[in-house]
Amino acid sequence: MSIQLNIRNAGLRENELAFVRPQVEAAFKTLMDHSGAGAEMLGWHDLPNTYDKEEFARIKAAAKRIQEQSQVLVAIGIGGSYLGARAALEFVKGPFGNQIKGKGVEVYFAGNNISSDYVQNIFDIIGDRDFSVNVISKSGTTTEPAVAFRLFKAKLEEKYGKEGAKSRIYATTDAKKGALRGLAVEEGYETFVVPDNIGGRFSCLSAVGLLPMAAGGIDIDAVMKGCADACERYKNPDLFQNDAMLYAATRFIMLMKGKSVEILASYEPSLTMFGEWYKQLMAESEGKDNKGLFPVSANFTTDLHSIGQFIQDGSRTMFETVLWVKNARQELYVPNDPANVDGLNFAAGVSMQEMNEKAMKGTLLAHVDGGTPNLLVTLDKLDDYGFGELVYFFWKSLAISGYMIGVNPFDQPGVEAYKKNMFALLGKPGYEDARGALEARLESLK
Repeated sequence: MSIQLNIRNAGLRENELAFVRPQVEAAFKTLMDHSGAGAEMLGWHDLPNTYDKEEFARIKAAAKRIQEQSQVLVAIGIGGSYLGARAALEFVKGPFGNQIKGKGVEVYFAGNNISSDYVQNIFDIIGDRDFSVNVISKSGTTTEPAVAFRLFKAKLEEKYGKEGAKSRIYATTDAKKGALRGLAVEEGYETFVVPDNIGGRFSCLSAVGLLPMAAGGIDIDAVMKGCADACERYKNPDLFQNDAMLYAATRFIMLMKGKSVEILASYEPSLTMFGEWYKQLMAESEGKDNKGLFPVSANFTTDLHSIGQFIQDGSRTMFETVLWVKNARQELYVPNDPANVDGLNFAAGVSMQEMNEKAMKGTLLAHVDGGTPNLLVTLDKLDDYGFGELVYFFWKSLAISGYMIGVNPFDQPGVEAYKKNMFALLGKPGYEDARGALEARLESLK
């Protein structure tokens, strides 16, 4: 097992896990039986055994073609259509993966905001180099990716002509319907499928995430192997033999004891985007009906010099789940300095990984002593296999946790509210009736 959960510093009393055991095992059974709310969206649950092998082969072939004809891939999508792939690339290749030459193209992500400066920065980074585009949208009408696709499609057609652009555009969309599917058929783009039974935040190991990952140099066979092994491991119905269940149970106990915030803390910058992926997974899944834990992420030791003060001495509303990576990709050691101007010679010859570990353990003890419970999730290393494994661990835990608090973990009704207001203010057809009232409310706030 390359993932291990340690809850000894969670501050649980002896009877608490026994008390919630019937609830967590009932939620686990509901998930395994596909008998709960949102069961039609459980395509991710057995994905390692049921994914489309023919499409998987096409994804690898398309990735190879992108690598042969381009130096850059622009992946266009928002939410689950980009977070998982970006998290994977930084997980495996590090935060400077685009700048370090190796296998795979540089991958940049667009369509996750409405900033013209952001898009122009990507144009500037591409410069005169060859590039391809993977547009990812089930409908093709989501505002942010639709705007970005118009811009990058125009750039491609300007550079390569309409015919040349076709071979550089890959559409990941609905299998049969939607604006993007229609455009892809009309224009002749190669297409991949956003599965009907997998929601966006669970989609990173479908074609949604796999094509940008593979083009960027990720070994997607190893990713799926890690996911498959985790899928098998977390089928055990015994709470104390299944870390995914144990994590869900512990989170539930934290909620019952008045904790309202979960901090996912890591000590590797390579995990920063994984924290962003985790926030979407948890927030969109559990934040309903005035329920759920509010998920935030932090990267230590960096954030110990900012929010660390609050975690140590602020209001006791939170607990931490710490992601710890046992093995660095490469060991670096603190050199000796005869002058010892910085007073650091006490650490001469010590590896940075060891220093990081001592910082993690010292922080854990300090935060626990300050009243912040800590859970520890340990990974062997940051590699392709480990990404697939860790993703499935969080998927399974979250689904169990959602059923325990009594929500449908697989819908997101609240996400539509801002869109309706934005469409009305922009004058989109069909929203005209709401525009006047919204503008009046905004005027009253000036």
